[in-house]
Amino acid sequence: MKNKVKFNISKVHYALITVTDEGFNFGIPVPMPGAVSISLAPNGEPESFYADGIEYYTISNNMGYDGDLEIALIPESFRTDILKEATDANKVLIENANIETANFALLFEFDGDKRKIRHVMYNCTAARPSLEGQTNEESREVQHESLSLSSRPLPNGLVKARTGNETGIEAYNGWYTQVYLPVEETEGA
Repeated sequence: MKNKVKFNISKVHYALITVTDEGFNFGIPVPMPGAVSISLAPNGEPESFYADGIEYYTISNNMGYDGDLEIALIPESFRTDILKEATDANKVLIENANIETANFALLFEFDGDKRKIRHVMYNCTAARPSLEGQTNEESREVQHESLSLSSRPLPNGLVKARTGNETGIEAYNGWYTQVYLPVEETEGA
C-alpha cells in the first residue's frame, strides 16, 4: 500500500526520557489529544571544506529539527511530566524557574490515502508556552496553545524514525505502546 498524499496530524503522544548509567530509557507513550498542526524544520546545514581550490569535502551537519506543535490545550500530564510544573496541596500547577524541563520522545501520525504515516522524534525539548487569549466577539473562536520544540540527536545519533510502505504490521501496530527503536537486520534477510 503506497500513499499518494498525506494530511491531518493526529495521535500525538509524548514519552519521557530517563537517563541511566547505561544510556537512556523511554517511558510509555502518553496521549496528547487535540493536535492542530506541527511544523518542524531541519536544523543544520552542510558545511564545506575547501582545498586545492575546490570544494574538497562536504560535512553533513544534522542537528535535528526545530519548530512548533499547536494543540487545543496542553494536557496537565505534559505540564507536570515534561515542563516540570508541580502541584501544591490545593492541586494548583506551579512553575518554578529553578527546575529544568525534561527531554521526551514525540510520536504522531499523518493520515494518508492508503495508510497512516507514523513518526517518532527521539530527543525533544519544549519551551514554556506563551500565555495568550482574546475576548469573544460575535462568535466564539477556539484558541489553541503552541509549544516551541527542539529535536536533537541522541548520543547514538538517532534523530527520528517513520513508518514506510513496507513497515511490518507488528512494528506498525505497536507504535504507541512503546517508543520504536531500530532493529538490526539479520543475515540473509
